[in-house]
Amino acid sequence: MKATDQDKIKKPLSIEEKIKRRNFISFGAFIALGGGAAAGWKWLLNSPEENAGITGGAKAPLRKALNKTEVFFRNFFSNNHLVKTYPKERAAKTVRVNSLIGINNDQDFDIGTWKLEVKLNRLESLKIGIDEIKALPKTELIFSFKCVEGWDQIQHWGGVKMSEFLSHHKLDNLAKKNYMGLGTPNGDYYVGLERDSVLHPQTILAYEMNGKPITNDHGAPLRLIIPVKYGIKNLKRIGVMSFSDQRPKDYWAEQGYDYYSGL
Repeated sequence: MKATDQDKIKKPLSIEEKIKRRNFISFGAFIALGGGAAAGWKWLLNSPEENAGITGGAKAPLRKALNKTEVFFRNFFSNNHLVKTYPKERAAKTVRVNSLIGINNDQDFDIGTWKLEVKLNRLESLKIGIDEIKALPKTELIFSFKCVEGWDQIQHWGGVKMSEFLSHHKLDNLAKKNYMGLGTPNGDYYVGLERDSVLHPQTILAYEMNGKPITNDHGAPLRLIIPVKYGIKNLKRIGVMSFSDQRPKDYWAEQGYDYYSGL
């Protein structure tokens, strides 16, 4: 039977499919550099999956390669390396909205009563309102926001530097731990971040977009802007912040994707 033109039209890939394709392409390139790409690819497809934990859903050799890649980039990475910035007039007037995981089904969320919960230990928390955060010195950042789906957009954000927020609230000792965990108020979306990226001088807790309060779809009232990471790490609507010497859970890493997700 002859295929119709409509049959030939490919459906757009979902974000999950695009991230998975990116991971497998990266691993394929890794194998190709050492030769035997075809045999390596077949071997990978027949390999067992990793043991599920903080990460899960990936082939065990793929996860091993991703972890080695992370070590390489973390050793190469330096807080002295800043992403390129742009003048305000280059920033997009209409900021692209991508995934709404963690905020699209939170019917009980009340922006008027929102507070950021910073977990000091298992029993104690510090709760900080948006006005307290806005009272700190504001930093503006105009940079190219990059998504694992392949698009990028110059965007203008305003907020407080993460490092200054932590110092102001006397959280420096907690910030010395290896990782920070961030999650939405409803707990549906969460990310894990290593210390160097958290303390990067361009990482901000953003409450403004193009000089105006962030919209709900972009993560009001407070979101993370971490320009050394892909968009999947730039958590919208931060509800909880925690610190640990072990990797915190990460939404996409649990489904087989790159935990580091660095640029």
